[in-house]
Amino acid sequence: MLQIGKFNTLNVVKQVPFGFYLDGGDDGEVLFPTKFAGADLQIGDQCQVFVYHDSDGRLTATTQTPLAEVDECAFLKVVSVNNVGAFLEWGVDKDILVPYSEQDFPMAEGVSYVVFVYFDDETGKVAASTRLRDFLFEEGEHFAEKQAVELLICGRSDMGYKAVINGSHLGLIFKDEVFKPLRIGQRTTGFIKRVREDNKIDLCFQFHDDNARKDLAEQIIDDLEAHGGISTLTDKSSADEISKRFNVSKNVYKKTLGALYKQKRILLDKNKITLIK
Repeated sequence: MLQIGKFNTLNVVKQVPFGFYLDGGDDGEVLFPTKFAGADLQIGDQCQVFVYHDSDGRLTATTQTPLAEVDECAFLKVVSVNNVGAFLEWGVDKDILVPYSEQDFPMAEGVSYVVFVYFDDETGKVAASTRLRDFLFEEGEHFAEKQAVELLICGRSDMGYKAVINGSHLGLIFKDEVFKPLRIGQRTTGFIKRVREDNKIDLCFQFHDDNARKDLAEQIIDDLEAHGGISTLTDKSSADEISKRFNVSKNVYKKTLGALYKQKRILLDKNKITLIK
């Protein structure tokens, strides 16, 4: 069965002056333009191609790789806006449409947005949507605490950042869990912090448990030893400086310094940390 908006393996059934036609099964023949077909392509050969509708509505095959296939999320740039919606750069010869009905907010030319690419059963064509909650799951009962996941940052709110999890779910990173700059469209790794009683998903980039603090404490000691027992990265340093050095939040760093001070492993003052030997 032909999968429009995805890669397919199709047989060559006909050659014409402007290319080839591939067998699309019940959907009919699929045009494979000459510019994408190899010089030695022959009738009966199989091709691995991406299938979509061209600007004239014809089923077309290409060897170009789209920025997203059907059922995937991507960060795509608006190249034009007209009376039917916004058109996004898709990585193939045709731009992809976000109809006005699929826009959570008006989209502007030149701006990039996280969208979900879907097959529209009503039109029989591929389209995109910013209404991610209509396509992705928000309940994550099958996720485990501390499970590593792939994230796509997709939105910002007063509470923190929204993220697509493993391409299938939506979760939230609270502001106090963010210790490094994030931008919409950024792909990064993270962890399931917890699945709440309502099954909504909270995310984080690190854990603040005893084991995590012990690991950080040893990193701090190793860093001090590598710099002659003195560091100017104190609890007064900026969150950005701390994140660059140890990849943790300022709050976690301060707590770990406090623990090392109580253990009498370091001395603290406003300008430096000194290792006690």
